[in-house]
Amino acid sequence: MSNANQGAAPATPAPPLRLAPRAAFFECVRAKPFGGALAQRQVDGMGALLDAFERTAPALEPRFCAYMLATAFHETARTMQPIEEYGKGRGRAYGHPAGPWHQIYDGRGDVQLTWEANYVKATARLRALGVIGADVDLDKAPALALRPEIAAAIMIHGMLEGWFTGHKLADDFNATRDDPVDARRIINGTDRAELIAGYHRAFLAALKAAA
Repeated sequence: MSNANQGAAPATPAPPLRLAPRAAFFECVRAKPFGGALAQRQVDGMGALLDAFERTAPALEPRFCAYMLATAFHETARTMQPIEEYGKGRGRAYGHPAGPWHQIYDGRGDVQLTWEANYVKATARLRALGVIGADVDLDKAPALALRPEIAAAIMIHGMLEGWFTGHKLADDFNATRDDPVDARRIINGTDRAELIAGYHRAFLAALKAAA
């Protein structure tokens, strides 16, 4: 676990995210973490995520948004578009047909949702939240997790509510704690935790520049 907070003053919760205009945000992220260049698809993908953040109620604070952007940056191989796992789960326990629909529930979306049980859970929760209707079933058609609006909702609500590991954004970003290293536990233990924390810092600086 990170010791980043030891000796530090308690973090003050930031106001909810509101971005208008976004030019300053894209100017900042072009330098870091994108290394000086942005493709239009990357701009479009981030724009869609920012739209989704602003539609979410209650409003999200910038640290949450920055960590979700950092996660998407890593999990989508910097494309900022929902993708299917490279190799489609081959060689992994979830990379075989499963469930009543005999689908493969490999990683998809902005956070690489895997396993049939998680597709079932995401369907039920997104229906309860009113994000999708009764006609949308990720268990029956897991490729729907690649739709940008569904992928964004899975990432946002999954990270807010702790769907993936039980760990959630508010565990690491709150009034007394600011730990983007430990926040990796929301998705995947401590895998690449320091690296993704660096992306978080770059996105947070860009959000602050644009707010």
